[in-house]
Amino acid sequence: MISPLAHISPNATLGNNVKVDPFVVIHDDVTIGDDSHVMSGVVIMSGTTIGKGCLIFPGAVLGAIPQDLKFVGEKTTVEIGDYTTIRECVTINRGTKDKWKTVVGKHCLLMAYAHVAHDCILGDHVILANSVQLAGHVEVGDYAIIGGMAGAPQFCKIGAHTYVAGHSVINKDVPPFIKAGRTPISFAGVNSVGLQRRGFSNETINAILEIYRTIYNKGLNTSQALEFVEQQLPPCAEKDLIVKFVKESKRGIIKILGKGDLDEN
Repeated sequence: MISPLAHISPNATLGNNVKVDPFVVIHDDVTIGDDSHVMSGVVIMSGTTIGKGCLIFPGAVLGAIPQDLKFVGEKTTVEIGDYTTIRECVTINRGTKDKWKTVVGKHCLLMAYAHVAHDCILGDHVILANSVQLAGHVEVGDYAIIGGMAGAPQFCKIGAHTYVAGHSVINKDVPPFIKAGRTPISFAGVNSVGLQRRGFSNETINAILEIYRTIYNKGLNTSQALEFVEQQLPPCAEKDLIVKFVKESKRGIIKILGKGDLDEN
């Protein structure tokens, strides 16, 4: 049902069974997939594509121009995958000429007041808890969970199947399959419970544990640890993903806390 109190551009495209509540504003060049529900007070700006079965809660603003002074009006987009839920007052900005788009994958949950800045790329099944703030160009892998009020600066990468504790300052890259938290943010173990819930076998989880024991507990620097992992540990897809992530990290990966590193204040 489309409320007569909503303002919808004639140049927007709405799929079948889309519900639009009162006081929604939908601009030109917006596409919304079948069975999605856009609730009161939402503003969807030009260049936004929303998949099917999405829920957009009151106060969300999708597709606003980047908060980037280098942006000069280039035609960029926001792409939101199927069955994603966007809660109250979430903001998702369009891309810039770096990637030309901002992407949120399928089956994601973005809780209230989260912000996804320009050129961010979020995979599928990602959860951003309340007030998570992602600066421009941040990448988040599939099934990552980021706790409330955590923040990541520009170009940070957060790997697949990670769990990042709330209030974390994510100033280094977070490799796949791990937990991260504390101050400063650091390695807090493999995300074994999350991996079990998603059907990873005990054999695979143990292989991941051994990789991270090598990286964090053998007293090796990152290059030495990667060499050992590549040459000495059995092959598996998860090993390839971890090695690739660490090698491609430009910020460097988070470390493990040593004695005296923990901020007790």
